[in-house]
Amino acid sequence: MSYNEQLLDELNLLVKFPLHSEREGIKVHGDAGNHLVLAAERLHDKGLISQRDGGYLTGSGYQAVEHAKAVLTILAPTA
Repeated sequence: MSYNEQLLDELNLLVKFPLHSEREGIKVHGDAGNHLVLAAERLHDKGLISQRDGGYLTGSGYQAVEHAKAVLTILAPTA
């Protein structure tokens, strides 16, 4: 399985969620761009976020964000 544009959109949206508080979420507004709106809907359908337009991370979503952020840290160029 390779990364495609849809998965990249989902990953990019997931890493915007804060991990420091379960009481903080995000809202994807309709004017955010169709790719982000659709990514949020797919993440909700997969059970990773609580609302179709963002909301809060579920337990699985929290784990996904932890892993996604770890991959970014590992792959990020060093200064």
